[in-house]
Amino acid sequence: MSISTQGGPERRPSVVKPAAGAKPNPGGGKPKTGAARPGGGKGPRKPVTPVKVAQERSWGPILLFVAVGALAVGIIGYGAFAVIKGSESWEDRAAGIDGIINYRETDPGMLTANHKSGPQTYKTTPPVGGDHNASWQNCMGDVYDAPIANEHAVHSMEHGAVWITYKTGLPQDQIDKLAAKIQGNDFTLMSPIDGLTNNISVQAWGYQLKVDSADDERIDTFIKALRINATQEPNAGCSSGVTATGTTPRDLSSGMQQGG
Repeated sequence: MSISTQGGPERRPSVVKPAAGAKPNPGGGKPKTGAARPGGGKGPRKPVTPVKVAQERSWGPILLFVAVGALAVGIIGYGAFAVIKGSESWEDRAAGIDGIINYRETDPGMLTANHKSGPQTYKTTPPVGGDHNASWQNCMGDVYDAPIANEHAVHSMEHGAVWITYKTGLPQDQIDKLAAKIQGNDFTLMSPIDGLTNNISVQAWGYQLKVDSADDERIDTFIKALRINATQEPNAGCSSGVTATGTTPRDLSSGMQQGG
């Protein structure tokens, strides 16, 4: 319905009915409605707690990262160890061999180095130094299948050779393993010896190591540390020496002659 006024027709204001359940609002504001509670009553709604979804940890990348880190640490550690070991003197490396005897320290007086003819007497069996024949035993990786003269072998060690000896009657497979360690390597030689207390004895000038098996890794360590390094005559050779076997020294007119 409209009413006429001077300015024209006016529309009556619409009457808004309060919604059901609304409380009267004396201040004239908008009526408040109550929210229904779960039990059917009215009141504020309780906040809903969000549900946390547990996410499974991925162990594959973690384990790979740990493995790579451990490998890197190992490589760095080994490299540092190799540098330290490589900087050691040959004397220090020899001293680190378990069971080695250093006669240069314990009995240096026995290590005389005069050239003498005929048989010589030595304090150790096999000898590790002392007076010797003017001719050396050929030591270019030579493998002798019978005993040789100590006097020639001692001269070879004076030149820096490592002399491997083994008990007469040692099984052939052990002999073959020893031979494989020196064949093709100059400044080494090998021969059997009677009366050896251990199966194998390895000598260089002033040093000795006795072991029971050709599989003993200390033999290789001994050769690597002492071959050439233990020389008493730097730059002396190992070729053109005596090649004959037999325990009687050959008094040759020249140390450069071979035995027959």
